[in-house]
Order: sequence, then structure tokens, then C-alpha cells
Amino acid sequence: MTRGNQREKAREKNLKAQSGQKKKTTVSGSEYQRQKEATAEIMRQKQAKALAEKQAKEGGGSSSGKT
Repeated sequence: MTRGNQREKAREKNLKAQSGQKKKTTVSGSEYQRQKEATAEIMRQKQAKALAEKQAKEGGGSSSGKT
């Protein structure tokens, strides 16, 4: 019954491969929300900086023609 041995070897190989892969991180809902808000704040700051630089290049005109 080499077939049974073959299955066992395949299972062992699969378990070894899975243990070498990255582990799934467990983050609670509140921690995830905090990380999400922190990332959003960083992006808002980047957008504000980019907008200020764009306005400075255009000559500092505060009215862009849009209402």
C-alpha cells in the first residue's frame, strides 16, 4: 500500500510549507479602526501640503474660478 504512504508524505510536506508561510495577524476591530484613522489623517496632511504647493506655484491666487 504505497498509496497511503504517499498521502502521508504529501500531508507532511504541505504542513511544513504552510508553517513557513506568513502568519495571519490578528488585530481587534478598535485597533484596526485606529490604524485606519491614522492613515487617513496622514493622507489628509499630504493632500493639504500638495494643494498649498500647487497654489504657491500658481502665484498664490486664492480664487481658482470654482465655486
